[in-house]
Amino acid sequence: MNEEQRMAEVERFKNYFAYINRPGADKLLAWLEEVGFFTAPASTKYHGAYAGGLVEHTNNVYRRLVKLADEEDKRLGRTYPEYTVDTIAVVALLHDVCKAQFYKESFRNVKNEQTGSWERKPFYQIEDLFPYGHGEKSVFLIERFLRLKTSDA
Repeated sequence: MNEEQRMAEVERFKNYFAYINRPGADKLLAWLEEVGFFTAPASTKYHGAYAGGLVEHTNNVYRRLVKLADEEDKRLGRTYPEYTVDTIAVVALLHDVCKAQFYKESFRNVKNEQTGSWERKPFYQIEDLFPYGHGEKSVFLIERFLRLKTSDA
């Protein structure tokens, strides 16, 4: 992902985040920027294992959850949606908050098979300074800024 693509993903995230209408949401968004949420990878070797992978993954989860909730409401013939846009935004956009400051970028030498030369390539390692479980850690971090509801679980 190049810088232009990453910035487009950040802009999408912020547009989706605007659906969160709770006291402290602005402080949470500022904290996400401060801790590198928008430059973090989503994993070390699976989906989004590159700078900006976390925000891209998060946006994909948001869009998928919106679609699933809409399909479920239609399937069940609901006149009103079961979940508010606020709840969907909180659940989807903040489910991996724990991955901010979770990965450390390192480098290794890798042989380029085409040229035969060695190249220095980045990779990510887990560096968890706050070893809670994935979900529990995200909830703890989120609630420092805004209150979660039972429907967010």
